[in-house]
Amino acid sequence: MEEMYNNAKKLEDVVYDDPELNEEYEFPGFYVGEKLELYNQYQVGDIVFVPKYKYSDNKEGHNHLFVIVDEDNRAVSMDKFCMLISSNLEKLKYRSNILLKKDNINNLMKDSIVKTDEIYRIKEFDIDKKIGKIDIDIVNIYIKMYKGELNE
Repeated sequence: MEEMYNNAKKLEDVVYDDPELNEEYEFPGFYVGEKLELYNQYQVGDIVFVPKYKYSDNKEGHNHLFVIVDEDNRAVSMDKFCMLISSNLEKLKYRSNILLKKDNINNLMKDSIVKTDEIYRIKEFDIDKKIGKIDIDIVNIYIKMYKGELNE
């Protein structure tokens, strides 16, 4: 089994069939344009890009940003509990959606919302990249909104 891991390539060593992708890696379907960085361990407060995930009704979702609000507390944490981030500000009319203004820490390209009405369980290996970070105090507000402990 260890042999299999020893032969694994690092992302930066992968050669793509398309020569343009070898010069600068592009994310197919990644439409928001946030700055991406390689990251090997994700923490609470990190904003991450997830190319493929499942909604609670088991339908498949694609290419979204999430904020990690909690993690599996086992010795080796493989699951992250996340809230979806959307750039559709029209959804601010829903009580459970909270405005997240772009800044140089979260690295969002535009103001967005965090949907605090649902928490998604996402495997760490399904996370493609870290985009930025949100202060832990703000993450705690999201959790309180999810639990119904805040009214606004």
